[in-house]
Amino acid sequence: MNKIPLLALLLVSAVPVLADTAYTNANGYTLGADGTLLRFGTLLVDDAGKVKATLPAGAPLPKGKRVDVKGRTLLPGLIDAHGHVMSLGERALAVDLSETTSLAQAQAAVKANPGQGSWIRGGGWNQERWGLGRFPTAAELDAATGDRPAILRRVDGHAIWVNSAALKLAGITAATKDPDGGRIERDAAGNPNGVLVDGAMKLVAAKVPPLSAKEQDAALTKALAIMASVGLTGAHDAGIDRPTWDRYLRFARAGKLTARLYAMAYGPDNRTAIAPNGPIPWGHGDRLAMMAMKLQADGALGSRGAWMADDYSDAPGNKGLPFFEEGNLRRIIIASSAAGFQTNVHAIGDAANGAVLGAFAAIPEGQRSALRHRDEHAQIVNTGDLPRFARLGIIASIQPTHATSDKGMAEARVGEARLAGGYAWKSLIDSGARIAGGSDFPVEPPNPFYGLHAAVTRQSRDGQPPQGWRMAEAMTLPQAFAAFTTGAAWAGHAETRVGTLTPGKWADFIIIDRDPFATPAATLWQTQVDETWLAGRRVFRR
Repeated sequence: MNKIPLLALLLVSAVPVLADTAYTNANGYTLGADGTLLRFGTLLVDDAGKVKATLPAGAPLPKGKRVDVKGRTLLPGLIDAHGHVMSLGERALAVDLSETTSLAQAQAAVKANPGQGSWIRGGGWNQERWGLGRFPTAAELDAATGDRPAILRRVDGHAIWVNSAALKLAGITAATKDPDGGRIERDAAGNPNGVLVDGAMKLVAAKVPPLSAKEQDAALTKALAIMASVGLTGAHDAGIDRPTWDRYLRFARAGKLTARLYAMAYGPDNRTAIAPNGPIPWGHGDRLAMMAMKLQADGALGSRGAWMADDYSDAPGNKGLPFFEEGNLRRIIIASSAAGFQTNVHAIGDAANGAVLGAFAAIPEGQRSALRHRDEHAQIVNTGDLPRFARLGIIASIQPTHATSDKGMAEARVGEARLAGGYAWKSLIDSGARIAGGSDFPVEPPNPFYGLHAAVTRQSRDGQPPQGWRMAEAMTLPQAFAAFTTGAAWAGHAETRVGTLTPGKWADFIIIDRDPFATPAATLWQTQVDETWLAGRRVFRR
């Protein structure tokens, strides 16, 4: 008998067997080119991790591996078009106040889990949810922390709650002036009371020692695990610096990114530091890109930092805080666009949205079309500005759960008349504007099924209000599904790579415990993700 040399055997065994994997017995959905839902029973994935075909139930299958989906629903992986990846992981590993419903609960949570290190860190608090009717104070935080300095970010990231020790370390006294674009909340005597808004946050944040490299790696690992567990196969990270980019790049090269990250550099300095030679396209198996710059035109409604054209209804004399003088905002946006970067601008108030749209209008039409600039949040928009999104080709990057979290507070802050253009998703869609869906995690939970539920029902997860809030602006479920798939893919210059389960795209998909298109809308948020797959490889199993 002829003997085959050992080396030849080793070489043969090292050659991968090229075969398709068929995910059969699936209740599959994807979107067609015209946005209609397409059904399939089998997903065929090639050895490279890309979709080869979708087949109807009962169709003949080629030779290869079989995975029985057991009748469960299979969808394209969902994409969050606006989140904060590192903050998600850091929040999960620190004091988390996002579920607290009273000041007393928050104080108890801080006492129970103060974390390690010289400072107590965390966030997620919301004085509106507590029914407090005011901001919390340094003295109230002192009761939970003692003399150890503490810094806790508000749920929207636009204010911090600090204790007396932190104020002392930062040297903040009654004589300290409000910095540009920021506000120090004060008591009746003018003394700082423990809450710093927007630009004032840096007065304390500058004194907080940075997390170690090990802690930051742990935070990214945690964030990726959370994202996979809720069915996110991609996220657009809304504002990063050079060290964060270097961390993402290191994870990508090591094969440790279990989601596709579309990064936005935070401001011109970080844009130049990360990408001095221009936008960085999708690479590393299409798992990482940096083609955009993030700016903030204003703050948030909850802290009354959103820039309004007229005074807040519940705070006469306060119009919020523009982050840039309008002419300077325009110059920065025009320069970023001229350098080839998609420019994505946080805009909450009607004055901020008007200024941002005005700046985008000054960009040559060809640049706007090619770069796909974005208005991040587009929350309170003058009704006369709504048609400008479609006319200028500006993507409305919206977060449906903001509406259901903000509903009561927004009514108090801006009143009925200005809400005519508030959270106006259907009006934007009907005008022809492109929509990208996200959550702004960890401001809101990262679960995209919460977003789908909010978009369709305009209700919070406790079913309030029973008839939905401003239902004339609700999306249909296919529209909301598109926002978190094809809309987000388009907004990240990735529509040829992800967003649908069509031939040639990556096999990024999820298997869930129910059919959302045959489920009562009120229970959409209860959807559980059983499995998450990226490029044909499972990255999460419940």
